[in-house]
Amino acid sequence: MSLAASGRHGSNRPSSMFFWPTPDRPVIERGEGIYVWDQSGRRYIDACAGPQTANIGHGNMRVREAMAEQAAKISFAFRSHFMNEPAEELAHELAAVAPDGLDMAFFCSGGSEAVEAAVKLARQHALATGDGTRYKIVSRMPSYHGATLGALALTGDPQMAGPFAPMMPIMPKIPTPYCAYRPAGQSLEESAIAYADELEAEITAQGPDTVLAFIMEPVGGASTGALTAPDIYYTRVREICDRHGVLLIFDEVMSGAGRTGRYLAAEHFGVTPDIAVLAKGLAAGYVPLGAILASRRMVETIQAAGGFAHGHTYSAGPLACAIGRAVLAEHLDNDLMGNAARMGAILKSRLEGLLDEFEFIGEVRGKGLLLGFDVIADRATGRPLPPDLDAYLRLAQEAYDRGLVIYSRRVLNGRRGDNFLISPPLIVTEAQIDEIMDLLTESLRAFAPEARAAIAQG
Repeated sequence: MSLAASGRHGSNRPSSMFFWPTPDRPVIERGEGIYVWDQSGRRYIDACAGPQTANIGHGNMRVREAMAEQAAKISFAFRSHFMNEPAEELAHELAAVAPDGLDMAFFCSGGSEAVEAAVKLARQHALATGDGTRYKIVSRMPSYHGATLGALALTGDPQMAGPFAPMMPIMPKIPTPYCAYRPAGQSLEESAIAYADELEAEITAQGPDTVLAFIMEPVGGASTGALTAPDIYYTRVREICDRHGVLLIFDEVMSGAGRTGRYLAAEHFGVTPDIAVLAKGLAAGYVPLGAILASRRMVETIQAAGGFAHGHTYSAGPLACAIGRAVLAEHLDNDLMGNAARMGAILKSRLEGLLDEFEFIGEVRGKGLLLGFDVIADRATGRPLPPDLDAYLRLAQEAYDRGLVIYSRRVLNGRRGDNFLISPPLIVTEAQIDEIMDLLTESLRAFAPEARAAIAQG
């Protein structure tokens, strides 16, 4: 029974909090680096940085000091009443590390908020440029863009969106590029082009003058287990968007902030989106913080038409932005993006080494330290394991029982299989990768008999 369901917590008092259903979990006490401890003193390796959030690890002293220093000055200032230095400086610093053309920032409190801000920015730009017929946002199936109603309308997961469908317009979807499981005789490049061309077909079907933007995760997150397409997919998508006057939005809530070895994953593919969405690693879990990045040209066009009609109470808060600055400084001073690239290459190689022993691992994928794999019944076709096996829960629990925390997700009610993300904080060392891999291998060996029995039963 979950903590929320049982109504108890560490002091054994009834809980006054509710949450989505989760397995029974202990109460966390403290964290340091890639490790956390519960109240009983048991240590866990946080091999997924929470939900790909604690990028610089737990208990960072620079962040603690920045938090205390800013709190001693002022913690809150409403943007309509005052400018504040941490927000202004963080915007400048993000422009310096982001690709050219993404030089203006809007701050909010998390990924779902940032996705909705990006969509509203795109719509207001269309109105300001005389393209008011454009309002549809094409996204992918499966995908994840957030849990608020606007973001959920973009999310490619009918299980999540279904109960709320009458309350929001579900936006058009195209298939996510599962190029590894392509038809026999089709090359990777041919598969990538075919998937990208689905976007053009959907724009044509919807009516080009109604399509505002295409949103995608350049490296997949929770919904696809770090799925990454061949490079030509990204350039083709950019060309299609440009040809039809459609804005390209990259949701980098998981893949951004250095996790893939570049500040934005977009940099790996030589493609710059019109709008980039950040959260999670932006403040590395020390405080809620999200952002969208866009061009000065786009923002000035909207400002000339009356200004960006959007905002939140906590937009550009000085405390959150001071922490965001400290997190970015930690990245730059300690070459955490370089470490993500170096350690990611080692970790990916080690994960790929599991393919020989565990035939039910379909594909190892990702960039830097945003890595994942799926467990399936047939590596050639991507046929999933039976949903009633609950593989995403079973393997994650085997790992948890051994003190290893990994991120797991079932996709499209089991029709796209069971995904796992291995995405430790960017401070991880090679010795710590050895620890992660030892525990993960033990967990896979414990899970293997169930997987093989399910495959044998057809």
